[in-house]
Amino acid sequence: MKTKSKIPMRQCTGCREMKSKKEMIRVLKTAEDEIILDSTGKKNGRGAYLCFSMDCLEKAIKSHGLERSLKASIPEEVYQNLKKEFEAIEK
Repeated sequence: MKTKSKIPMRQCTGCREMKSKKEMIRVLKTAEDEIILDSTGKKNGRGAYLCFSMDCLEKAIKSHGLERSLKASIPEEVYQNLKKEFEAIEK
């Protein structure tokens, strides 16, 4: 008898909903303190997850959810870069 494999669940830092890892995108803080989007979900560094919607990114920015999750202060220019990358993904 085959057992079902466990589906990894993550919480969105914007809307705070639990979803499967594949339904979300990872925002990553690298060892060099660079903040980028990790589309593969496998790069090294501290990660925070967001749904594939601009609304969740806006909520995470407003509530400082990304800063808490990544344990770092995030400059405004990084938020602008994340918005541009999100817009490219949504299209």
